[in-house]
Amino acid sequence: MDHGGHGMTMDLPPFTFGRGLAWSADPFFLTACLLGLGLYAWGVLRLRRRGDSWPVGRTISYVIGVLTIGLVMCTKLNDYGMVMFSVHMVQHMIISMLSPILLLLGAPITLALRALPPAARGKKGPRELLLMFLHSRYMKVITHPAFTIPLFIASLYALYFTPIFDFLMGSKTGHIAMMVHFLAVGVVFFWPIMGVDPGPNRPGYLMRMLELFAGMPFHAFFGIALMMASEPMVETFKNPPASLGIDALSDQNAAGGIAWAFSEVPSVLVLIALLFQWYSSEQRQAKRQDRAADRDGDKELEAYNAYLASLNARGN
Repeated sequence: MDHGGHGMTMDLPPFTFGRGLAWSADPFFLTACLLGLGLYAWGVLRLRRRGDSWPVGRTISYVIGVLTIGLVMCTKLNDYGMVMFSVHMVQHMIISMLSPILLLLGAPITLALRALPPAARGKKGPRELLLMFLHSRYMKVITHPAFTIPLFIASLYALYFTPIFDFLMGSKTGHIAMMVHFLAVGVVFFWPIMGVDPGPNRPGYLMRMLELFAGMPFHAFFGIALMMASEPMVETFKNPPASLGIDALSDQNAAGGIAWAFSEVPSVLVLIALLFQWYSSEQRQAKRQDRAADRDGDKELEAYNAYLASLNARGN
């Protein structure tokens, strides 16, 4: 049986990490990954040619983010993920949670805004169109927590526990659309929380942490539901190929464990990033205040000393 053009998955041998990591490129995702790396490299080189710097850490983060997408979509993990719930869940967790965080830490929007040349007066070039898109009403809606949190949750429950999942898994196009959806949902969920790139919604640090923890527990609940089930819950994975030598219920339990455990990893990464940003912001604010005090001769302190002197004069 050919699952949507991913190869003869019925004949796959038992899963091992070595077999799972073997090269098996999906043309769509391979092209997208190469294009993403190429555009990012163009932006960095353009900045350097005009004498501007770009943080190496951001470049490393972005490249690793793209590589994580390639890891789950351009290897045999993609083939095994068509017939093994546990491997599919690894794909889902990485492409919807880890990859978006790493990509966003790379600040691709900021890089594009710095690298793209401004258009001539009265005209709109790529940079101006990007700014218009970032500040559009559409972006305000899809990056608002009232939209992102329900979407993040629905991508689990409304997908896996309805026939939608089986329909999408029935074709190569459907499977690609589902994985693109997972990536997009992760990006719009973590974008306002991470706060690295500019966007229409930028809440304070405490509110971002609340948004983060509002969505994460539902991954754990989803994983627990899979582990507690007494029978396979997803039709696609009810009858795995005999060549794999696995039990469908045991594989589902493993998938649930992956969903439950993996939900903690991005939470920690994002929390660390937020705390670092918060600390850096406070440091910058303190330096600005110090510079302002140096410029005006610390007028507040002088005024306070004058006030004390006036009180002393009255007492005498």
